[in-house]
Parts: sequence; structure tokens; C-alpha cells
Amino acid sequence: MRKNNLKRFKDFSEIEISNKYYLVYKPLIRDLIFAVTNYAKGKVLDVGCGNKPYEKLFENYCEEYIGCDIIQSSENRVDVICNATVIPLLDNTIDTIFCTQVVEHVEDHNQLIKEMFRLLKPNGHVIMSGPMYWPLHEKPYDFFRFTKFGFKFIFEKQGFTISETLANGGKWATLGQMIIHTFPRSFTKKKFFRKWNNKLFMYLDNRYYDDNNTMNYVIVAKKQ
Repeated sequence: MRKNNLKRFKDFSEIEISNKYYLVYKPLIRDLIFAVTNYAKGKVLDVGCGNKPYEKLFENYCEEYIGCDIIQSSENRVDVICNATVIPLLDNTIDTIFCTQVVEHVEDHNQLIKEMFRLLKPNGHVIMSGPMYWPLHEKPYDFFRFTKFGFKFIFEKQGFTISETLANGGKWATLGQMIIHTFPRSFTKKKFFRKWNNKLFMYLDNRYYDDNNTMNYVIVAKKQ
């Protein structure tokens, strides 16, 4: 049973270079901003919203922002508590569905995408992010990792077309994050170590970019 009131990510603007997740958050947030700016509109449903850390991104692009999650969040920000595969909202009533770092925790991801298709109005968009590399987390509710081809397959299977596939960083950022995940905590708990690790590998990622081994993707999919 998942625990209520888990401490969850609260504000994307508070990510500093010494943050242990900086190397994944920086490109992820960049690409989410791009996706929201270019595709979000109208009534937004945040699936797996947690504490709604990205809500303010939508302030100039949407009319209403609703968050659903399987449990209540630590800041009591969830509006509708439900399973992501059975959301108690009407067909064809949502303009934009936003779903970040959730898909890997849903046992039946095909039903999740099918439910999103049901909820969206024609020409509505899903903005989804999910990992290709990441250690086990929220155990035992951690089921999948996705390549860009995997995302394309599961969306097209349910009738969507892919509008954007954005790799959130390249192989050097992945290596830098793996160092933080791998080195003993006596190193990684030090702010100084994290700061200079992140500086070095972000520089290398920008200088020698190659997203064949990215950590994460942002996908934008359209319902025709």
C-alpha cells in the first residue's frame, strides 16, 4: 500500500547546481518549459501531480489546472485521488494532460495512455516525461524504463501522433548523475563535491553532446 503524505518535489525553480539531481533536472525543466509554452492550453489535468511543482508554468497558458494522484501529497495539493488508469472525469473534456516522472510507476502503462486518449478533446496534447536511466525508486512501485522508440510505440498504439521527442541531456550528464548515484555517500553528501561534479559534467555535456544515452525524455503527443 502506498503511503499518504509522502514528501514530494515542490518547486522546479529551486534547483541549485549543488542539487544531487541537477544534471537531470536542468535539461528536463528546460524541455518541459518548451513543451508547455508551445503546446499547453485550456483545461489542464496533471496526472500524478504530487505537490504540483510545475503549476506556475501554466499560468499564462491554461484556464484551469486540476491535479490527480493515487495518494494525497505532503502539501495536500491533490484535487482528485484516483488510480491513473481510472480517472473519474468525463470523456473529451481536457485540453492538455501533463504527466511527469509517473509512467514508470504505473503497472499498466497502455491503459494509462488509453485513459489519456479518452479524456482529451480532439487536437489536445499529452506532455509526458519519463526515464530511460534511473535507479530503482519508490520501491516496489517502479516497473519500467522507456527508450524514445518505446514511447512512440505506446502512444501510437492508442491512436496518438508524436509531436515532439526531447532527450533531456546527453551521455555526459548521464555519466555525471551515475557518479552521484554510485560514489559512497561520504562523497556525495558534500555540497562541494556535488557542485563541481555537476559543473564538470554539464560542461562536457554541452561541449560534446550526444543523446544516445540520455537519462530522460519529454514526449508531446497529439490526439487527432
